[in-house]
Amino acid sequence: MLLSHGGEPSRTAAPVARWTVEQVLALTPDESSRKAGGKLGSAGPWSGAGCDGSGAVWGLCKGSGSKPYRTVVDTTGPAYKCSCPSRKFPCKHALGLLLLWASDEAVLGPAEVPDWAREWLDGRRGRAAAKAAAGGSAAAPADPEAARRRAERRAGRITGGAEELEQRLMDLVRGGLAAADQSGYGLWEETAARMVDAQAPGLAGRVRELEAIPASGPGWPARLLQECALLHLLDTAWLGIDRLPDPLAATVRTRVGLTSPADGLPVRDRWLVLAQYDTPDGRIVTRRIWLLGKDSGRTALLLSFGAAGRSPGQALPVGVTLDAELTPYQGGGQLRAELGAQFGTPVPSGTPPRGSTTAAAAAAYGRALRDDPWLESWPATLREVIPVPSGDGWQLADATGGTALPVVPSALSRPGLWKLVALSGGAPVTVFGECGHRGFDPLAAWADGSDGGAAETVPLI
Repeated sequence: MLLSHGGEPSRTAAPVARWTVEQVLALTPDESSRKAGGKLGSAGPWSGAGCDGSGAVWGLCKGSGSKPYRTVVDTTGPAYKCSCPSRKFPCKHALGLLLLWASDEAVLGPAEVPDWAREWLDGRRGRAAAKAAAGGSAAAPADPEAARRRAERRAGRITGGAEELEQRLMDLVRGGLAAADQSGYGLWEETAARMVDAQAPGLAGRVRELEAIPASGPGWPARLLQECALLHLLDTAWLGIDRLPDPLAATVRTRVGLTSPADGLPVRDRWLVLAQYDTPDGRIVTRRIWLLGKDSGRTALLLSFGAAGRSPGQALPVGVTLDAELTPYQGGGQLRAELGAQFGTPVPSGTPPRGSTTAAAAAAYGRALRDDPWLESWPATLREVIPVPSGDGWQLADATGGTALPVVPSALSRPGLWKLVALSGGAPVTVFGECGHRGFDPLAAWADGSDGGAAETVPLI
């Protein structure tokens, strides 16, 4: 929902610009949805399709039954409604409708909103306006004292789990790392289950990461020792959390799995949507959305979660700019934020971020480790880099002859790497991604970013 400064729906904003096909595809929950939506991205299956200046897109899609599926999208959310039984968001019909809207203005043009679509649109926007008018704040706990006692009991359980984990790490080191290879996955699964019982999901997740290291190829003992050292550091940080500075203590709480509210000062800016991708983690799917404030230069991360096989609800098309407020969380460099009130309508951005050198990106990651020693990576935009082969992999080299960053192994099998190579064609490009100890993970790119000119955002994941 897009709101005006007074908290009411914006009625005077400029018409919502059509998205590009790349921006639509960035919303797909999985590869099968991408293929199914692509088949519905032509005019053939659709009737009664149209759009209006407020961001609504609707249409009737012919299916296997006698009645067509009613599909409507509010692109200012974005939010989706379809009469099909799919549990994916967006479903293939919503994706097909958006692809048609993005690619063929002659077929899907301005029209009067039908009653069946208007009912959902008015209801959605009315609820959002009412929530904004009420301040959008949750009710205070009914019994603060009871909440404090529950927090103390959970902290006690986490402390017990951390102490047990310390003992298991000591036993592993005393017995030699070869024991980890011989015991297989059972040792780590049992330990992770104990951390779940201790209500420390962050510790459980890091323990599960250890189980795959012995099978990761040559050099695994050194990698296992490094990860055990980081886990030991997190354990001891929790056990001595009362002696830590407040920002680091907030980071430790987050790392062991305690949630904290977004209670920083809201930051209003024109936020460029840099990247969006999903990561499955057992029964949960985590969606990460990276934003960059055009005025503040601040980078922010939006996190949302969904059950396995179900895409998280929050989604933003890559490459658009939205005027909005973000409220940061505590700890971890305060990158994570919560999306608040939005003002006006999202518009496609034709200007890539300025970026920095590969050396500066690596240095920024090093500085971020001082605030969060368990940090896997740090967001960075590289300017004037060229993707070039390097041994069995690829690297992003400074066009000016400086340093280079290796591309992370996980990106080598993704189609996005070849999109980046094709976009560059041997010429410098601007690339946004995550820089960490494994290398650089490219997430978005611009072909014309070095001179500040217009350029389309190309998602790479």
